[in-house]
Amino acid sequence: MEQKKLPNGVLSIVLGIFGFICCCTGIFGAISSGIGFFLATKSEKLYKENPDDYDNYSQIKTGKIISLIALILSAIMVVRWIYIISNAGGFGEFIEEFKSAYSEAMEQYN
Repeated sequence: MEQKKLPNGVLSIVLGIFGFICCCTGIFGAISSGIGFFLATKSEKLYKENPDDYDNYSQIKTGKIISLIALILSAIMVVRWIYIISNAGGFGEFIEEFKSAYSEAMEQYN
């Protein structure tokens, strides 16, 4: 019997890598790596039902690990952004501080 490929193997790896690249933003990395982790888990369940039918389980494991690492880093960054904004006195104060720091930097540059 010919073995088939598990669905979403490459997609979970790509979404995990994209989540890893975007983990500094927090939310974008969490969304993409969360989707990649979900797809890898779904394919893993499919593999466990019929392990003899599929041959790319290692690809699914790799995608799941990359997505999980990116998801953890993104969650840490979300917590960090919440901490930074709350210490600035809220989102409005954070934006005002950013604007003043940006204008000071532009004055020094010119």
